[in-house]
Amino acid sequence: MKDDTKLIHTRKQRGPVKTVNPPVERGSTVLLPTREILYGDGKVYGRMGLTVHRELEAAMCALENATHCRLTANGLQSIALAVGALLEAGDHILIPDCAYGPSRRYCTRRLSAMGISATRFNPTIGEDIEALVQENTKAILLESPGSLTMDIMDTPAIVEVAKARGLLTLFDNTWGVGVFHRPLDLGVDVVMQALTKYPVGHADALGGAVLTNDPRLANKIAMCSEDWGISLSPDDAYTALRGLRSLHARLRQHEASGYKLANWLTTRSEVDCVLHPGLESHPDHALWKRDFTGANGLFSIILKETSEAELDRFLEAMTLFGMGFSWGGFESLLIPCDDQLNRIEGDRIHDRPGPLLRIHVGLEDPDDLIADLQQAFAAMQR
Repeated sequence: MKDDTKLIHTRKQRGPVKTVNPPVERGSTVLLPTREILYGDGKVYGRMGLTVHRELEAAMCALENATHCRLTANGLQSIALAVGALLEAGDHILIPDCAYGPSRRYCTRRLSAMGISATRFNPTIGEDIEALVQENTKAILLESPGSLTMDIMDTPAIVEVAKARGLLTLFDNTWGVGVFHRPLDLGVDVVMQALTKYPVGHADALGGAVLTNDPRLANKIAMCSEDWGISLSPDDAYTALRGLRSLHARLRQHEASGYKLANWLTTRSEVDCVLHPGLESHPDHALWKRDFTGANGLFSIILKETSEAELDRFLEAMTLFGMGFSWGGFESLLIPCDDQLNRIEGDRIHDRPGPLLRIHVGLEDPDDLIADLQQAFAAMQR
């Protein structure tokens, strides 16, 4: 079956009533028929997940071509779970400088309290990452495209180094979402996703997932999840599962509209460059074309020299683009990112001429979105 079909037909029928969607069981206590089951391996308590959770796990495994999935309450928690489950005091982890800000904060602040050290690296380093490997290095965290700056990492080269040195590779695949990119197929050990974004798709629920094809790693992740008391509510699990069924159709529209806006923005005199990996002008386009099969609606732009007053006029003039965190919903968003950027000296965006803006192109008509940006640019010049 094609991927679109697999994602819809993961339903495992249980019980005499056959519905298209699984039941949402809002329960903490599960009544069990025998003492053996009471202390067995099964799902015997609501925190461990019930029917809808099993269905969501199956759908996520189909999406990422994985065999094991563990659900979390949000995307950041999926990063924390994967890293926390597989590293211990005395270990060292390498993290890309382009990682999602809260993920980077967790690795540099919270891990230090756990006796785990972290070193940031330039995301374009490729096979040269080997020079950063220490005696106690245990894992490498990857995120591609990078959050905000859209850097594409040479994942196969880094995976090759990791395997040669006996290191684990953990990949935040929220952008690639399993549709446009499958890191597990490239040899990555563990994949994390924020279900909050494209799987949910409607900006109305939070969730995360940790996936792998290694049963040993899956067991460590599951035990850590149990020890930390991690769970996803049944309603949020249902919302994410329902969103997954239309994922491919939505992504095709996000992709087409994203390209249309990105290409239009390259013609604007106010824009210094468009950071969209699907454009040939992107410095990492060749890597993206090799490892990815498509693009979603998220990319960034760097403006030419712009005063704060001009930027404020531009942002406040927008009517269709909302200014808010997150992305992946049906709505278009645009946020200024300079306050979030904290990059290594000499990075390719370090000496940018103007502010960096991240754009998520939603499901509105792209011509209406272009008109909204056009009038916002006009307001900026007043």
